[in-house]
Amino acid sequence: MSESTDSLSPELHSLRIDRSAQRRSSAGRTFLIAAVIAAGVVTIALQRPQLEAWLFKTPVELTEITLVSPVQAAIELSSSGYVVPHIRSAVGARIPGRVSKLLVRQGQQVEANQVLIELERSTQHATLQAAKQKALVARAQVASARATLEEARVQARRQSLLVKQGAAPAAAAEDLNTRVMSIEAQVLVADAEANAADAEVNVLKVNLDAMTITAPISGVVLNKPPEVGEMLGNDLGIGTTVGTIEIAEMSTLYIETDVPEGRLHLVKVGAPCEIALDAYPERRFRGEAVEVTPHVSRSKATVGVKVRFTDDTAAVLPDMSARVSFLSKSLTLEQQSERPKLVVPASALSRRDGKHVLFVVEGDTVHAQTVALGEQVGDGYELVQGPAAGTRVVKDPPDTLHDQSRIKEQLGS
Repeated sequence: MSESTDSLSPELHSLRIDRSAQRRSSAGRTFLIAAVIAAGVVTIALQRPQLEAWLFKTPVELTEITLVSPVQAAIELSSSGYVVPHIRSAVGARIPGRVSKLLVRQGQQVEANQVLIELERSTQHATLQAAKQKALVARAQVASARATLEEARVQARRQSLLVKQGAAPAAAAEDLNTRVMSIEAQVLVADAEANAADAEVNVLKVNLDAMTITAPISGVVLNKPPEVGEMLGNDLGIGTTVGTIEIAEMSTLYIETDVPEGRLHLVKVGAPCEIALDAYPERRFRGEAVEVTPHVSRSKATVGVKVRFTDDTAAVLPDMSARVSFLSKSLTLEQQSERPKLVVPASALSRRDGKHVLFVVEGDTVHAQTVALGEQVGDGYELVQGPAAGTRVVKDPPDTLHDQSRIKEQLGS
């Protein structure tokens, strides 16, 4: 029995688990995990500003790049408005009709009384011819009634003479006189009917003439004219007019702008102005304040001011958006010809890696853009190379702001 037990001991011993080896393996894994965590913590600590900028929106104030005119120092007041023609007309059909001929196009220069549109007139022409025939019949009836009246009067005078001579009874003369009065009444009625027929003819002539639409003024056609076959006139009888043609005299263009009531004292009739159009941001027009509207808008607390162009307006169109600067002195031709400068506020500039950088706003993120600067202009610098005018940029960018940082706009204090 003891011999068999002794023979099994080596085999049982070989089946035992080495606990020390398991403890060494576990310790190795723990050390590796700890090392990975430590490396991650170090990485997060080193990149914390970038991660915060990516994970959270940085509150910032915004400003923008502007075009500054060389006469900026002479500006006393600026306001926005629109180009308006002083002489403008909308012409359409006075009576309903279908376009048969179109003799004008959009943008065409037309003269006063020039034919623009001819409407289908066959129905109106037929109606006029029928009215003329009716008027002729009425006039013939008048002529016949007058002839009958004249004959009755002759008979009545003859009968009255016979009565005076005692050759005829008085009753016969009275009957003839009564007949004359009756025919006179018939003549009046026939004459009135003839006048009514003539009036109807005149109305139809006017309506027929209205089928030809002419220009009331000289100017340029602003809108697209109606097409051939299109129905013009009152739409379904509800009083709205369709198919009108707008004409404006382009030599009478001026700016209508609203000035705050509290700053109206800065506007003087005859004062020089500089006009900037959104359509031509690099061009300036000279102008002059010509009228202050005698009405104050209570809702907006503004007063309308009219500014006329003193320069050529060949490239200007009605309803263009404009900005008017009221100046303390007139512009010279040299000042007017100077190109406006692209200016960036100094507060929007920051230094990164020794270069001037702007943080351009793109939605809720910013893009770091390196720029080249020129001379100082007021509170900013001329932008020799960089974003275009109107581009929004971050004002006083914090050091934590980086390319592709997420931002949210906050109002300045």
